[in-house]
This record gives sequence, C-alpha cells and structure tokens, in this order.
Amino acid sequence: MSTTQSERLRELLEPLVASQGLDLEEIAVDSVGRKRVLRVVVDSDTGADLDQIADVSRALSAKLDETDAMGEGEYTLEVGTPGAERLLTEHRHYLRATGRLVKFQLTEGGELVARILKVDDEGLDLEVPGVKGRKATTRRLGFPDVTRARVQVEFNRKDKKDMKEEEEA
Repeated sequence: MSTTQSERLRELLEPLVASQGLDLEEIAVDSVGRKRVLRVVVDSDTGADLDQIADVSRALSAKLDETDAMGEGEYTLEVGTPGAERLLTEHRHYLRATGRLVKFQLTEGGELVARILKVDDEGLDLEVPGVKGRKATTRRLGFPDVTRARVQVEFNRKDKKDMKEEEEA
C-alpha cells in the first residue's frame, strides 16, 4: 500500500475509530488473488470486545462506501484486535502489556525474556524469571535499550486471582 493511501485511510478512519473509544493501531491493504483486503487493527486500554469490533466495522464500512479512499475495485474490510504475540511499538502498548511476558531484542545485542511490572516515561521495570530453581530477579530497562519487543504467549500463566489465592493459603 502506498504511503499516501495509507495516510489518507488513516486520516479518514482514525476519527471514527476514536469516536468508538478505540485506538487505530494498524492499517494494511493486501492483495489476495484478484481481491484486496483492508485490514484495520484497533485496541484500547481495556481491550475491544466483539460488540465494539462490530460497531466500528459498520462505521468504517459506511465511511468507506461514501468515499473513494479504496478506489474502484472490490475489497473486503477486516477489523480486529492485535494478535496474541503483538509487537510493542508505542508507549501505550507497553502500558497495556503490564503483567505480560515479553521478549526484548536489546540494542546492545542479545535478547531478554521478562515480565513487565511497571512502565513510566523512561522505561520499564521487569521481572526476569529464575532459571533452574533460582528466584526471579528485577531489572530496569530504558526504552533506548530496546530495539524490538513482542508479547509472548503463555499457556500455563497464573492470573492475578490465582496468585492471590496461593498467597492467602
């Protein structure tokens, strides 16, 4: 997708997404065979439920129908939320990932897998899991030290409720 088309679509769609209480995270137009697919990714601090996704999808579809932003040909509109292993690129993404396990590519080289405990304007307080029976440690990581960060899927993660129950037992 050309930058100008991407910018035009963002300018057109972002106010509609914001009016639904969501952030416009990503726009992509892909060709799938002869058809085009417009993928719009939305999110918020509390996530987006199916009703919100449906509402924003209807609003975007109506707006796109009344403009020529997608040109003449057929296209399919897909509206969704970021995937489970989302890439963290904005400050708000880090805030939303508090409590989650993240894989960091470090500017000094190497990588670090740690749980985000706290986020401020300068960086992150992390909990680095212990290895081979060792206790977890904490570490401070400044945003300039991060080249790339991606949320990791955890299948056996204990949520806050489970950890609180264990502490009380």
